[in-house]
Amino acid sequence: MSTEPPTERPTEAPIEAPAQEPEAVVDDPAAHRFECRSCGFVYDPGEGVKKLAIPAGTSFLDLDPVGFRCPVCRSRVGAFKDIGPRNKPSGFEENLNFGLGVNRLTPGQKNVLIFGGFALAFAFFLSLYSLR
Repeated sequence: MSTEPPTERPTEAPIEAPAQEPEAVVDDPAAHRFECRSCGFVYDPGEGVKKLAIPAGTSFLDLDPVGFRCPVCRSRVGAFKDIGPRNKPSGFEENLNFGLGVNRLTPGQKNVLIFGGFALAFAFFLSLYSLR
């Protein structure tokens, strides 16, 4: 038998998975939309520009900075600013957690919510004429 006292093994803490953000979006600059600050034209790489024969899928970063002009006001590439991807929630990042979840909606989803509410209210208003 051994005369040494039994050694204690250090207890291992349970390994926790690192906290992941629920919306881990890969930010690809090639998919960002760009808006002309002069006239408000939005270049969407998913749509391209038929007027200038730019096919869909062409990133704004791949366009010729010397030859490309805004199809509406003829401004150069320097007049455009990055407004992010299409499905990005609108608003400031620090305000996205407020507003009962409405601030996390994309602009398209907000339009459906607003104008759908108007259509529903109008339908209810018209239904009042059926009461006699």
